[in-house]
Amino acid sequence: MSNKIVAIIGGGVIGGGWAARFLLHGWHVKVYDPAADAQRKIEEVLANARASLPKLSDVSLPKEGQLTFCDNLEAAVADASWIQESVPERLDIKLATLAAIQAACSHTAIIGSSTSGFKPSELQQGAQRPAQIMVAHPFNPVYLLPLVELVPSEQTNTALLNQAKDLLTSIGMKPLHVRKEIDAHIADRLLEAVWREGLWLINDGVATTEEIDDAIRYGFGLRWAQMGLFETYRIAGGEAGMAHFIAQFGPCLHWPWSKLTDVPELTDQLVQTIADQSDAQSGQYSIRELERIRDNNLIGIMRAQKQNQWGVGELLNAHDKRLKELE
Repeated sequence: MSNKIVAIIGGGVIGGGWAARFLLHGWHVKVYDPAADAQRKIEEVLANARASLPKLSDVSLPKEGQLTFCDNLEAAVADASWIQESVPERLDIKLATLAAIQAACSHTAIIGSSTSGFKPSELQQGAQRPAQIMVAHPFNPVYLLPLVELVPSEQTNTALLNQAKDLLTSIGMKPLHVRKEIDAHIADRLLEAVWREGLWLINDGVATTEEIDDAIRYGFGLRWAQMGLFETYRIAGGEAGMAHFIAQFGPCLHWPWSKLTDVPELTDQLVQTIADQSDAQSGQYSIRELERIRDNNLIGIMRAQKQNQWGVGELLNAHDKRLKELE
């Protein structure tokens, strides 16, 4: 794409991460966010990204693009070829924002929404050009984690979708084309199931926030980080493979092990219990300190997979090859 200008509408954690990902891959980034502290927050996220993203590559990243903070939405989107909407998760706010974007942007621009829950057909309601809008849902930190769920509707332009895949790949991301639109897409539906069960374990006094996190980070989380769910279980089935695993463990799905069809009432007491346990677990660190710890841990895990040409490591090696060709 010749016009390497991206507009970021909404400069929170996700919007800031998008800005950093694009900026460090040579794109000029224009940001619009009316919040008084938006510029400070984005610059702090960008500082983290500058310290971490280059550690994933064995070649140089492109020359950093230019970052501009705009006083209004129209100035941000006017000449952008990619526009990323990351405003609060309320449909009325998103629809109003998308309408303002389309009134001012190029008809050929790609408009991606960072929404974690809404379907693209919901975002296209009343749109001037619904074919231009799609879901592009990333994961925090956007500047390190490559997955982005790319969700079209029946109205989304196929050529534009393919263009979006190529563009996201060029900045080191893994566009996952969600073949059928559904509330919360794929990843957050899985996360919601684990989160819901975690709330029950705390509500019932079985475990604390730290004990639940320990169960993940010292156990299956390490397996999931490089093989996911089904490949992990394929190995668990031994030489007989996945069919044997399902035959052996499938019956337990009928046992009352989980409460996935229900959720505990988030009473003031339960919310306070969770907050107190979380403070006891990691309250000694500031959010920025936790972000740096998280980033360094992610870099170590992801670089280890580069050596084995596996999972995210294979993606990073392919991206290094693309970056090398740009030198």
